[in-house]
Amino acid sequence: FFIPPRFTMAVSDTQYLLTFLGLFVVGLVISALADRVRYQMHAAQTREAETYEVYSLSRDLASGTDEESVTRAVLTRMTQTFGYAAVIMIAGDGRIAGQASLRSMGATPGLEIDEDERAVATWAYQHGQAAGEGTDTLPGAALRYMPLTTGRRTLGVIGVRRQNRDAGETPDRRRLLDAFVNQAALAYERVELGEQARRVDVLDATEKLQTALLSSVSHELRTPLASITGVLSSLKEATASQGTFRMKEEALAGLAESALGEAERLNHLVGNLLDMTRLEAGALRVNAEPVELEDLMGAVLAQFSERARGHEIEVAPMAGLPMVPLDFVLIAQVLVNLLDNAVKYSPPGAPVEVAAKVLGDEVEISVADIGPGIPESDLERIFDKFYRVSRPETVSGTGLGLAICRGIVEAHGGHISAANRPGGGTIVTVTLPREAVIDEGRPVE
Repeated sequence: FFIPPRFTMAVSDTQYLLTFLGLFVVGLVISALADRVRYQMHAAQTREAETYEVYSLSRDLASGTDEESVTRAVLTRMTQTFGYAAVIMIAGDGRIAGQASLRSMGATPGLEIDEDERAVATWAYQHGQAAGEGTDTLPGAALRYMPLTTGRRTLGVIGVRRQNRDAGETPDRRRLLDAFVNQAALAYERVELGEQARRVDVLDATEKLQTALLSSVSHELRTPLASITGVLSSLKEATASQGTFRMKEEALAGLAESALGEAERLNHLVGNLLDMTRLEAGALRVNAEPVELEDLMGAVLAQFSERARGHEIEVAPMAGLPMVPLDFVLIAQVLVNLLDNAVKYSPPGAPVEVAAKVLGDEVEISVADIGPGIPESDLERIFDKFYRVSRPETVSGTGLGLAICRGIVEAHGGHISAANRPGGGTIVTVTLPREAVIDEGRPVE
C-alpha cells in the first residue's frame, strides 16, 4: 500500500512477494518467541507467588513453639492462600480397635467432621495416601484428606474442603497445596522432637538433682542417726543383765538431750527435703490473708526459741506497720529458716537483728547477723539448691534452706536478696508486696 504504485493493493514487482514472505516468516518467529517469553514470565510470576506463599507459611510455622500455634498458622494460611476450609488431626496415644486414633487439633470455624469423614481421615493416615474428594479413594467424601508425612513417619492428616468442587484444580495450585502439607508435617515433627528433647533435658536434670540430693544429704542423714543410735546403745549397755539401770541422772539427761537435738535436726532436714520436693513439683499453694507483722514475729520467735542456741534475737518495733497479705505458715517458715541460718553463721552468743519497714507498695523484712559475711561472688548463688558457702567448715547443712525461702517468697510475688553489712556480717532481705500477687503452684527454678 505504501510502495509504488502507492495507495493501491497492486503488486508491480515480483521481489515484493519475496519481501512479503520474508517479513511474514520473521513475524511468525518473533510472535512465537514473544509468546514463549510471555509464558515464561507468567510461569516465573507463578513460581514467585508460590515461593512467597511457602516462605510466609514457613515463617509463621518457625515462630510456633507448640502444636496449637502451628495449627493456627496452617489454618490461617490455608484460608488466605486457597480459600479452603481445613481441619488438622494428629495421631494420639489412644487406641481404637487396635489402631492409633486421631485427635483433632483444630478446624476452620464452622467446619464440622462426622464419623464418616473421620473414617476417611483414618484411612488416609493408616495408608499414607490422599483420600476423599478429588481422589480415586472414597471420592464421595466432603473433604480431601492428605497425610502429614515426614521422613520418619506419618504424624496425622490435614483435610481441606474446596468452595467450588466443580472447578478444576491447576497443577500449580496442587503443587502449592502439597508444599503446604509438607511444611506443616515438618513443623509438627519439629514440635514433637522439641518436646522430646525437653523431656530428655528434664530427665537429665532430675537425674542430676537426685545425684546431688543423695551426695548432699547422705552425710547429714547419717550424722543424727549415728548420734541417736549411739545414745540408744549407751542406754542399752547401762542396763544390767538383771534389769538394773546403771547410769547417773545427769548422764541420762545429757543423753536424752543429745538424742532430742539430733532428732529435731533430722526432722528439720526431712522437712526441708519435703518442702523442696513440693516446690520442684509446683505443688506449693499460697493461702494469703492480711497478717500483722507483730503477730507473725511472735509466732516465729516462739517456734525458734529452742533453736536459738544462746543467741539473742533482737526485733525492732513493728507497731504501726500495715497488715500484709501473706501465707502465715509459709512466711513464718521463711523467717525461721533465715534465723536458723543467721545463728549458725554467727559467733557464739552474738545477737541476730530482725527489722521491718514499708517502702512504697512493698514491705521489707530483714534478718541480719554479725558473722563472717559472704563472698561477693556467692551473694546470688546462696539461693541455689544445694549450694553452701565453704566457710566456716564447722557449719553443717544441705544448702536447701535459702532455696526454699526463695521459692516461697517468689510464690508470694516478692523477692529475696542478700548483702554484706558494712560492719561485718550478712543481711538477708525479704520484700513482699502490700497487695496480694500470688503465683500458686509455681515450681522453683
